[in-house]
Amino acid sequence: MIFFRVSQNINIKTTDGTLVAYHKFKMPSNLENETVYISTQNDFEDLKEVFKNVDKVKYTTRFLKEDKIKSLANFPIELGISNENEYLKSLKYEKDIKKNIIKDKEEIISLLNDSKQVDLYKQLVSKKKDEVSIVIIGRLGKSISEMISASTALRILYDKLKEVFKNVKMDLYINASNNNFYSRDRQIYLKQNFINEVLPLSITSKKFFTYDYFIDNSSVIEKSSYFQNLNYVDAWLYKFGLDYKKIPSSLKYNELSIDNIKVSKSLENKINLLKTKGKILLFHPFSASVKKTIPQNIASSILTKMLTKFDDYTIISTLNIDTKIDDDRYVNLSKESKSINDFIYIISQMDSIITTDTSTFHISDAFMIPTIVLSTDKEIDKRVKYYNYTKVIKIKDESKSLSKFIYDNDSLTLYRFKSWEKLKLSKIIKLLDTF
Repeated sequence: MIFFRVSQNINIKTTDGTLVAYHKFKMPSNLENETVYISTQNDFEDLKEVFKNVDKVKYTTRFLKEDKIKSLANFPIELGISNENEYLKSLKYEKDIKKNIIKDKEEIISLLNDSKQVDLYKQLVSKKKDEVSIVIIGRLGKSISEMISASTALRILYDKLKEVFKNVKMDLYINASNNNFYSRDRQIYLKQNFINEVLPLSITSKKFFTYDYFIDNSSVIEKSSYFQNLNYVDAWLYKFGLDYKKIPSSLKYNELSIDNIKVSKSLENKINLLKTKGKILLFHPFSASVKKTIPQNIASSILTKMLTKFDDYTIISTLNIDTKIDDDRYVNLSKESKSINDFIYIISQMDSIITTDTSTFHISDAFMIPTIVLSTDKEIDKRVKYYNYTKVIKIKDESKSLSKFIYDNDSLTLYRFKSWEKLKLSKIIKLLDTF
């Protein structure tokens, strides 16, 4: 976490219209007040950029000494692996980088984060209290997939705390200063019934001090080796101070609540009408990553074949696969799927899903929907480790680069789509029939 103050009053608006107010530091002042701020390193850097764009002379920030604030009597207790003195460690890292002292990734991780296992239960005090409050600083991933998987670990943490305390209030503060996806991220976390509130960073020290415990997620994904080596759920359990090996696999399922989701009447009516005709299958062939996406012409070919082979399904998509395809058993819902809530609702209503490596299969796991994932990721088995309703068809990357540079150059990459051309629909059907 970063502790800081600002030079002038200013309001920062998040993407959902929420205002985060920053007030000039009051002197003399107790450090437990509304003008001392706490945030993640990434959000703090974003905030500085916002200030710079508004008026870099007028609006500035100044770091406050972490030890001085932590020495205050009401400072909450940290749970899980500590992220203490993150800023000082980062400064040392930058300094050593310039001096070429650091040579490889392992040295970077070793310098930035002490990842030794800790025991959550030994960190808890006042176990006889009926109610405790916990503040979580920083989001638990950037992508939808990461956030959903991390929320599974967070739910397990909540349940373990409920075994100790009668009531647990858990608030989450996420990056907001320059996060274009703040509204989307917030909606994903709010699909977890155990989370009390999802709020934008920064948080004042006065508010922070009202909590009993805190978990500091600032930059831990980038700086901790366990996120590279473990399944994502297990990595977060490790971070939270829980022994992931002792937690049954049966508890590591995703969960998303759609109780409060409101979708358009048009979308609801279309889905209900499709259900009256029989089973529905979602085909989701595209990804934001070119390495994960099915080429458009191949996706179109697969869809055409599916319409001839899948007699008992109506096939839908939330993507524009091929405007030329005209078939009563193919429905394009791209116009109805306008938000993350719409997309989650659509997935929750499916009987089966065929998708590339996207958030789709992480969402479908929450609703126990049989899902076939077509993946080029060599580590896909680790990512679907606890997904009982997901089966994978691995697409081997046969591309060969002629580029002599470290970065990709598509014009110098051969056979990028060769493996997708070899994909057989019969293999997909056979695997889907095993559910």
